Amino acid sequence: MSQNTTRLGNLTLPKTAMLAPMAGVADRAYRLLCREFGAAGCVSEMVSVKGLCYGDKASAELCTITDDERPTGLQLFGSEPEFVGRATALVQKFQPDWIDLNMGCPVHKVVAIGAGSALMQDIPLAQALVRAAVKESSVPVSVKFRLGWDKNSRNAVAFAQAMEDAGAAWITVHGRTKEQLYSGTADWNAIREVKQAVHIPVIGNGDVKNAADCRAMYDQTGCDLVMIGRGSYGNPFVFREIEADCKGEPYTPPTSEQKMDVMLRHVRLILACNPQKPPEIAIREARKHAAWYITGFPHAAKLRAACYQLDSYETAQRLAEAAIFAAKSK
Repeated sequence: MSQNTTRLGNLTLPKTAMLAPMAGVADRAYRLLCREFGAAGCVSEMVSVKGLCYGDKASAELCTITDDERPTGLQLFGSEPEFVGRATALVQKFQPDWIDLNMGCPVHKVVAIGAGSALMQDIPLAQALVRAAVKESSVPVSVKFRLGWDKNSRNAVAFAQAMEDAGAAWITVHGRTKEQLYSGTADWNAIREVKQAVHIPVIGNGDVKNAADCRAMYDQTGCDLVMIGRGSYGNPFVFREIEADCKGEPYTPPTSEQKMDVMLRHVRLILACNPQKPPEIAIREARKHAAWYITGFPHAAKLRAACYQLDSYETAQRLAEAAIFAAKSK
């Protein structure tokens, strides 16, 4: 993989890897950290278009983008063109670098309202949502979707072509069906088929955990950019590893001390990004992240149990000390 750039609408990004939108995970603290480690860009947690239109404060808070996170797109979800258009107009004040429409989320509460991956079963409606967003947006509109509803209705190629026709500036394809959720193996061949069928850029997503995987996805799919989701859990280092690989530079994996330093940095970011919450409440957001950083450490099960008891920054510091001690004592 040679170091170069890719063009997404009016953006020029390094052809490395971007952070995926992940509800409950890719919050501002996570995006800031991943950008520090070299993520080519980020996408927000998904935001309800109806929540925005009805003035929900939590939905609006999800739309705030700080300069250090950029380039970052705002991901919207909904199933009614009127609300998608109104919400797209409303979020322009947050100056997103692009708008991403979620047509891939497989969780029941999203699919039940006809949004997320349910839209892959109604291509005309999906097109109407894209057109509504494009009409109201001053920035590019992209679409993220899956291979189809289930193994018997894999329609990613036709869906991608329809999104292009409706005005999407680029698309992101997760190489699984809705039925698969996050199980099994992502089908990169299907991503390649989509790439060959459209003229707009295609971002590939699914099962990239390291630089070798990233290189393989570029080689096998011909995609314009790679997107990483779960492969970044407790591992923002993956973006630095990929960046080094793209430049042909050596990469040294982090030591146990470095992992814990970054874990604590992440905890501090979570606390700083949630000033409206008491620290003992905000720290709860850090628990799952701390557990992910612990993966691979000796006595990981015991340490992870401690992660879910974190109630202050001081307890996180003690956890880090215990993890480092376990690593050195093995």
